[in-house]
Amino acid sequence: MQKLKAEQFDLDLRTLQRDLTGRLGLDFPLLCDESQRPYRWSFPKDTPQFDLPALDTPTALAFALAESHLGKLLPPCVLKLLAPHFELAQRQLQSLQHNTLAHWAKRVRALPNGKALQPATVNDAVWSQVATALLEARQLEIVYQSRSKGNDKCLRIHPAGMVSRHSVSYLLGTVVGYSDVRQFALHRIQQATCLEVAAQDQPGFEIDHYLHGGGFNSTGPVAQHSMIADVAPTIAWLLKETPLSAEQTLTPLPGTDWQRLQARVPMCLWYDS
Repeated sequence: MQKLKAEQFDLDLRTLQRDLTGRLGLDFPLLCDESQRPYRWSFPKDTPQFDLPALDTPTALAFALAESHLGKLLPPCVLKLLAPHFELAQRQLQSLQHNTLAHWAKRVRALPNGKALQPATVNDAVWSQVATALLEARQLEIVYQSRSKGNDKCLRIHPAGMVSRHSVSYLLGTVVGYSDVRQFALHRIQQATCLEVAAQDQPGFEIDHYLHGGGFNSTGPVAQHSMIADVAPTIAWLLKETPLSAEQTLTPLPGTDWQRLQARVPMCLWYDS
C-alpha cells in the first residue's frame, strides 16, 4: 500500500485487498491467510522465482533515457537483451500519466554546446561482427576504406577496445604483423568477419592510458602546459562555473573588472584556444 501511494496511485486498502483476492489472484499463485487481521498474502513455498512484469517509475525513466544514448555504445547482442526492458519502460511511462516522473522524458533534453554532427552510419552486420570479436577476444578480418588513400584494404585485426568520440565510433586494434595500436572508424569498415581464432592481448595496453597518453591527439603523450590569460567578466563567470581544468585560478585585476586566468591544460587545448 505504501509503495503504491509513493507511486501516486489513488486507492484505499479495501480496493487493494479485493484486487489481491480477485484479478491479481488470477494471474499469480497468491495465498491469503485469513486467520488474523489484517489478512496476509504470500506465494507458496515452491513458487518458481520470476520477475514481476513492471518497473518502478524511476527505473522505467532511466531505461527510457538510456535507450537513446546506448545505441552506438553497446554490442547488438546486449541491446537485443535489453530491448524488452526498453519496451517495457516505454509502456510503463505511457500508462502512468498521473505520475509526474512519467513526463520527465518528454520535458528533458541534452543539448551539445555547439553544432553536433549526426552519428556516422554503421552497417548492422559490421557492428555485430566487431562487437562479437571484441567481446569474445577473437581476431577480426575487415575490409577497410582508407580515407587518406581512397582505397579498400583487407586487414586482420587483434581488437583491443572501442571508443565513441563525438559522432564517430572507433575500433582500437593491432593489425597482424604490427605492434602499434591503431584506430579504425566503424563506418569505414565495409565488411567484417569474426574469426574462430583467439586475438592476442596487447602487452601493457590499457584503454584509459592510451587515451590520456595521446591516443586521439598526437603520436605521443599529451603534454600539460600552464596557460595564463586576462579574461573579460563574462568569460571569467563562465570559467568559474565550468573550469578549464582542476588546476585553475581566477584572480581579480586591480582597477578593472577583468580577471587573470591561470590553468594547467593539455597541449591540444592550448593550440585550439
